[in-house]
Amino acid sequence: MLQEFIVALLVLAAAAFVVHDRAPGLSRRLRVALVREGRPAWMKRAGRWIAPPRVASNGCGGCTGCEPTR
Repeated sequence: MLQEFIVALLVLAAAAFVVHDRAPGLSRRLRVALVREGRPAWMKRAGRWIAPPRVASNGCGGCTGCEPTR
């Protein structure tokens, strides 16, 4: 029974990764639905957990690995 539970968790994690990686629009809509007003605290935490990491804005809005200008 423990083995089946672990396999189920692995399948769920793999499915979540695929949705987050291959369907970012769906992932974004899910995140917005989870963090709406009136949702329980655990749902809001889950929505913030699946949110993409914040990047420091340096003016260009691109990646954070800027090369020196030539």
